Amino acid sequence: MIRPLIAGNWKMHKTVREAAAFARQLREALTDIGERDVVVAPPFPALVPVAEVLRGSAIALGAQNLHDAVQGAFTGEVSAAMLVDAGCRFVIVGHSERRALFGETDAFVNRKLARAAASGLNPIFCVGETLPEREADRTWPVIAGQLKEGLINFSADDMNRLAIAYEPVWAIGTGKTASPAQAQEVHAAIRRWLADRFGPAAAASTRILYGGSVNPGNIASLMAEPDVNGDLVGGASLECESFRKIVALA
Repeated sequence: MIRPLIAGNWKMHKTVREAAAFARQLREALTDIGERDVVVAPPFPALVPVAEVLRGSAIALGAQNLHDAVQGAFTGEVSAAMLVDAGCRFVIVGHSERRALFGETDAFVNRKLARAAASGLNPIFCVGETLPEREADRTWPVIAGQLKEGLINFSADDMNRLAIAYEPVWAIGTGKTASPAQAQEVHAAIRRWLADRFGPAAAASTRILYGGSVNPGNIASLMAEPDVNGDLVGGASLECESFRKIVALA
């Protein structure tokens, strides 16, 4: 059985002081997470303070983004080495908001995934379709293209540290959620693609997360599907009790 992964993406919420205080709440609330991995991804300025609060706990630290270069003249960017030094173990790569709002291409996402993996980080690689793409019956061609381009030059061994998050763009922050059956259909297709590309062993061990308006009311039904191995949680990760319930029910 694949060990579930629950990741909370705080996006551009919480000041440094608020983030540290919230991390203390989570540490107290999540003393027994059972057989699952839990990650929180605060904004960049809060990474070190949150890492200090979470040190010695079962909650891992993640980042929301990184640059593909080792270092250089990239104003406003953050490198993989900086994230590792701050205490990060995970990093979200290719989130739909990065693609749509900041113009990140599949090629750039591929380079960032490679840099993250080479630096010892565990990437959470996001894929997903927009509402027009779903309505045009292009869900799978879009996702297959993102997988193919994003994982160019990756090997089966490289997949050991990578998770894939299916996030239907039409369900992010909208209150709409893909039904468990819709999520399972896409997750199963992703796993079949992984088996064709990397072999059945790598496919069977890769964690495929669902992301898109996950909340305490739908987490159990989503996690009941055989190919849903965890969740990338947005808004519901910003309140301690809702995130605690999600972790408990996952």
